[in-house]
Amino acid sequence: MPAHLLIPLTSSIAYVFAMLLFKRSGGWGVGVWRTAFVSNLAVGFVFAPFWFLGGHNPPATLLWQPLLVALLFLSGQIFSFLSLHYGDVSVGTPVMGLKIILVALGSALLLPDPIPLRWWIAAALSTLAIILLSRGESRPRHAVGRTVLTASLAAASFALFDVLVQKWSPAWGVGRFLPLACGAVALLSTGFIPFFSAPLRTIPRPAWRWLGGGSLLLALQSALFVYGIGVFGDATAMNIVYSSRGLWSVVAVWLIGHWFANEEQTLPRSVLGGRLAGAFLILAAIALVVLR
Repeated sequence: MPAHLLIPLTSSIAYVFAMLLFKRSGGWGVGVWRTAFVSNLAVGFVFAPFWFLGGHNPPATLLWQPLLVALLFLSGQIFSFLSLHYGDVSVGTPVMGLKIILVALGSALLLPDPIPLRWWIAAALSTLAIILLSRGESRPRHAVGRTVLTASLAAASFALFDVLVQKWSPAWGVGRFLPLACGAVALLSTGFIPFFSAPLRTIPRPAWRWLGGGSLLLALQSALFVYGIGVFGDATAMNIVYSSRGLWSVVAVWLIGHWFANEEQTLPRSVLGGRLAGAFLILAAIALVVLR
């Protein structure tokens, strides 16, 4: 197993815990816009030290590149938080695995390196896994369609984000491209303020430990994952391994969901069992990528 694929594996586990923390903070009425705002400030803060890694200074005419990936990241964040708001962690998180096939497609169209056949097979297995993971009841039941739709839109945004980071960051260096892009994410997030249901100061104190913990953990895993893509490339393989978060989300909900006051454990065993079967298909997809 190539050592750099440990990066998306670690990020995938951290992502699930971040989503559980956000789901818990949602119970305090924090809301999507305030969650996204706090989370994106954490992203800007965590990526700022990357500037000391150094890099190049392309002409100002290319500043639209980090700005565009910042907008893609913002849209991905909003749609992912909406999916979390509408439905279950064990549905929204795995559905975002659609990102794999979209990254493979985007890489084939925008990057010079060919995509091996076994990666396409792995992406197809992951897509089948998503179908299994999305079947059955959810809480609330009427929100399944919106959960799948918003998670799919998040996957599309993040997929194009990853491909463009791999395509453009070498000319800048990760010490320039990533801090600029993520600094723009934090700055543009101020546009969410008019949509707040109430000022930040009205968030209950107990909610801040869940919101703050989720924001910091999400930012750290994003930094780790995006840094890996910026340095090592290999966006398709990295994303297939990262899709193991679908497995971790089902396992975490089943085993420790009660730690976060998560109610998905009360779903029928047949539903959670189907989601677990889909998660194991993701493991098969990962094996196709990492085993030489």
